[in-house]
Amino acid sequence: MLLKTKQKLILLLIIAVFFLAYSNGSNDNFKGVATLFGSQTCSYKTALIWATVTTLSGGLAAIFFAQKLVSNFSGKGILDDTFIRLPTFGVSIAMGAALTVYIATKIGMPISTTHALVGALTGLGLISNTNYSFLYSIATLFLVPLLFGPFLASILSFVIYKVFNYLRLQSNITKDYCICVNEKEQEFLHTQAHELTLVTKNNPVLSTCNISEQYSGKLLGITAQTIIKTLHFFSAGLVSFARGLNDTPKIAAILLVTTSIDMIFSLVAVALTMSIGGIISAKKVGFNMSKNITNLNEGQGFTANIVTGILTTTAGVFGLPVSTTHASVGAIFGIGFANKQSNISTTYKIVSSWLITLPMAALFACMVYYILNLIL
Repeated sequence: MLLKTKQKLILLLIIAVFFLAYSNGSNDNFKGVATLFGSQTCSYKTALIWATVTTLSGGLAAIFFAQKLVSNFSGKGILDDTFIRLPTFGVSIAMGAALTVYIATKIGMPISTTHALVGALTGLGLISNTNYSFLYSIATLFLVPLLFGPFLASILSFVIYKVFNYLRLQSNITKDYCICVNEKEQEFLHTQAHELTLVTKNNPVLSTCNISEQYSGKLLGITAQTIIKTLHFFSAGLVSFARGLNDTPKIAAILLVTTSIDMIFSLVAVALTMSIGGIISAKKVGFNMSKNITNLNEGQGFTANIVTGILTTTAGVFGLPVSTTHASVGAIFGIGFANKQSNISTTYKIVSSWLITLPMAALFACMVYYILNLIL
């Protein structure tokens, strides 16, 4: 009887972990390429394909470079080993984080899966311990990097963008504006941000067309626009790669601490499931990050991605759980702040969703744990 119960729990754990991986992909996969779509560098479909390929590559690279994150997110050294090896613990932490991320995805809020996992881990720790010294370990290992990440990303993107902009001007690379209209004669009414409202003289019906910024000038015989577009794609791929490298081992750790499933198989399966989640359900969060935080051109998107990619890749290699979401939003906001075009209302909503992520994940994890113990 006990054997059957354990087998059921292991099956439930596998389901919970892959639900978390799917939810993670839905909420996170498009974040790396949000600047590509937001700056009109490419279509949503092209950006999604690039995000899927590079995120999956990062997830597979985690096999070689991110074992330390697997260890950190297993809970070892933070909570009692006997407790974390219980299948009910793994199911509870995975479901607590997954439900939080899934709900956020449905309402279009880009939150951190890392933050949700920390919340679930904290909640389970609180109900399993009378000694709360583990909170110090959680704060130093997880909360400090998570809280510091977005501020550092904002500052770095602000400074680096200013430097890049100065170098661009010194290189005589200027911005041109491309306005796409139909063949009829148009009368321009007003311009705001990247949109132009206009009316035809023959048919007074209001419509909207997009204004795109392009760079003129050459470097080493290559047009500046071609160089920046190529760098922008590369930087977006770097962010997605870093996210796959950073997030895959965190999710696989829940599976590995309780089961005897092979680590490589677990990492590959989690990476594939994250990719599927991104393909199917990434659009709502993707549009929110791409269009609603600030307006971006290709050079600005490149800068934001470089900052995000460097921060998250470095964090992944050294085992620091910096959130790709926090870094990406922080970097995009920093660019918007530099241009005085940040959408404060959208940023406030996103940051508010971050604040409730930890307690919500903790609550869901504790609820699942109590329900499992009542049933079993």
